[in-house]
Amino acid sequence: MAKPNILCIDDQREVLATIKKDVQAFEPIVTIHDCESASEAEDLLNDLANEGEQVAVIICDHIMPGENGVDFLIRTSKDKRFVHTKKMLLTGLATHRDTIQAINEAQVDYYIEKPWDEDEFSGAVKRLLTQYVVDAGMDYSEMADYLDQETLAIKNE
Repeated sequence: MAKPNILCIDDQREVLATIKKDVQAFEPIVTIHDCESASEAEDLLNDLANEGEQVAVIICDHIMPGENGVDFLIRTSKDKRFVHTKKMLLTGLATHRDTIQAINEAQVDYYIEKPWDEDEFSGAVKRLLTQYVVDAGMDYSEMADYLDQETLAIKNE
């Protein structure tokens, strides 16, 4: 079975490199992709879906040229191909209203401000990845060492 995918989106290359570094620990069980815009991410999502690939987690910046991250995640949340995909929004400039819209309309699973704490960030990704694996009904026996045991226990009650 192909590994699920994590998609990292940020228009700033140095931030994108940090995101990738912070999710690198999951590479044995996921494929990590990066994009610098919502448009590029949408093309990649379509390619992955057309290849039958699963997208476990999308980590998306809020403020980007072109389409912003909240609008992108709202559209993605309405796409039936990504019904189980977990979404994390990164921001340094969002307003309270933006945050509410992201949670209510984009169904964002986790919201984190820049700059983030590396342990908080990687822990959140681990929990989101675990939630995805369980929600998607994947056999996680070979992935268990990389997943959040507390989340697995709660999901399996």
